Amino acid sequence: MNTNAKFLMGIIGAAAAGAVIGMLMAPEKGTDMRRLMKNTANDWLTAFSDMLANGKGKVADVKENLETAANRYTGATN
Repeated sequence: MNTNAKFLMGIIGAAAAGAVIGMLMAPEKGTDMRRLMKNTANDWLTAFSDMLANGKGKVADVKENLETAANRYTGATN
């Protein structure tokens, strides 16, 4: 894992911890708080999944571009 990925994971972890602590300190009923935490976690999971899928797509695009460039320079065809 490179430095940027570690930094991003640290930021995500810190944000999650801060959000949980903030929610636990909020003056709401337990059932309301649990529902809010569940909804927030689901929203974050969806956003993270979308970011991951987007990243995979970008990696696939870069791979395709590199293969095309390599084939162009070597004269190879698929």
